[in-house]
Parts: sequence; structure tokens; C-alpha cells
Amino acid sequence: MVAYLNVEKRVAGGARVMRRRPGFLARDSNVAYAFIAPAFFLLVVLVAYPFLLSVWLSLSDARVGNTGSFIGLDNFRRLLSSPIFLQTLQNSIVFTAAALAAKTVFGIGLALLLFRVVHFKRLIRGAVLLPFIVPTALSALVWWWMFEPLYSVVNWTLKSLHVINHDIPWLPDPYLAMFTVILVNVWRGLPFFAITLLAGLVAIPRELYEAAQSDGAGPIARFRHITLPLLMPVLAVVILFSTIFTLSDFNIVYVLTRGGPMNMTHLFATYSFALGLQGGQIGQGAAVSLFLFPILLAVVFVQLRIVRKAALYE
Repeated sequence: MVAYLNVEKRVAGGARVMRRRPGFLARDSNVAYAFIAPAFFLLVVLVAYPFLLSVWLSLSDARVGNTGSFIGLDNFRRLLSSPIFLQTLQNSIVFTAAALAAKTVFGIGLALLLFRVVHFKRLIRGAVLLPFIVPTALSALVWWWMFEPLYSVVNWTLKSLHVINHDIPWLPDPYLAMFTVILVNVWRGLPFFAITLLAGLVAIPRELYEAAQSDGAGPIARFRHITLPLLMPVLAVVILFSTIFTLSDFNIVYVLTRGGPMNMTHLFATYSFALGLQGGQIGQGAAVSLFLFPILLAVVFVQLRIVRKAALYE
């Protein structure tokens, strides 16, 4: 009888809690909305509004000091018939592909080296992060000084080592200028790859390597069949973020070459800046920047599918 009464009390108490729960849920929802509101406000002000404004400007003939009028897709048609924009599109593809390939290869190699370091590992890993910590404009300015034709430290070093006999025009030459901006971008983004992939390497169970080694697998086989497949989800995410940052790079190119020589290093961001702010053609500048949107959308879609497949594979 006592047990029955205890059970009945518990049921009655649970019923009272269930009756009070909608009120609790309502209060929790209000608290949740209160915490979300600042972030939502920032997203609207700093992301949604500028994006919608750029869409409107790209569909108008706005200039500096003139709001302009609606002209539809005329700005995009003009860009597709512009040789400078087509050169910018080619430059962006070459710049992004070459920089990503170099950062991926060297990033994996540097992560493996950092993983093998035994002594002073914290100091060395902190030193590797320095290029990523230094402000981009400041580091690009140092690189400009190193490659500047009159006071090139690189040329002076190469001539002192008797590697070259005359100065190399790193920045005035169109192809060497593209090589230079790619080199600086790789130097800047390599720590992001290395440290993130190092975190992925640390998470791989050591038992897998021990089992593979006991079966006679060598270093290359262990890397191919264990390290690389288990790193794929992390690597896909890193490449996704790096693609977005590299394709929209501005500081490095603007400080080093300003899009020259002969527009051979113009990227979407620098050409949009040159058209919109320096040339006063706000509408066409916005249209150039919006060309990035479908490209980045396609890249994100492909990369997310790769990440999902890698997760399912695990």
C-alpha cells in the first residue's frame, strides 16, 4: 500500500511538472532569442545589408556621387566583353589553383615534420604560426621591400652567393610578378594548413600504425592507407576555407603589384577596387565582386560533398 501511494505521488508530481513545462519552455525560448539577437543583428548589418546593397549596385550604373538607375545585367555583359576582366578571371584561377596546390603539399609535409619533433615542440610550433599572426599588410610590405627592383634583398643575396650575375625583375616582369604573389600567399597561408593538419594527425590512433607496421607496411604505405584517408575530412575543410581566402585575396596583391604589370596580377578584389573606388564606377566594381559569389558557392558545395563522403567512409 505504501509503495502504491509513493508511485501515485510520483505520477502526480510528474503531471504537475508537465503542466508547468510550457511556461518554462516559453521563458527558455525568450532567453535563447535574447542571446541570439546580437549575433543576428551583426549578421544583418555587416553581412546581409552590404550583400543586398552590392547586388543593387551591380544592377545599376551608380558612380561616385551618383546613385544611378537600374540597368539590369548590362554591367555583367560589359565585363564579359572586357579583356581586362577576362585576364583577371584567368589570373584568379591560376593564382588560387597554384597557391592551393603548394599549400596543400607543403602543409602536409610541414605537419608531418612538426608531428615528429620531440624537443622544443611548443617553441617550434609557435614559431611556425608567426606568418599567420603578423598583419597581412605589414608582412606584404616586407616582402615588397625584399623584391623591390632597386633594393632587392633577394637579388643581393643571390648575387652574393654567385647564383645570378644580374638583377632579376621580380615585380616588373608579368610572369615573375604572378610567381611572387603566389609565393607570398603560400608563405602566409602555410601555417594554417600545417597547424590544422597537425591537429588531425594527433587525433589518429597510434594502434593503426603499429598494426600496419607489424604487417610489414612501410612509411609510404602507412601514409597512403592510414594517414591520408583519415586526414581527408580535415584536409577538405582546410582547403575549403583556404579557397575562399585565396580567391578573395586583396592585401598581398595590392601591396606588392597593385594588379600590375599590364594587369597580369589583378584578382577579383583588386580589380573591383580599381574599378569601383579608384575609377569611380561603383556599379561595375560591385559586379566584379559579385562574380565571386557563384564561384565560391560552387566550391563550398563540392567541398561539403567531399567532407560528407569522407565522414561516411569513416
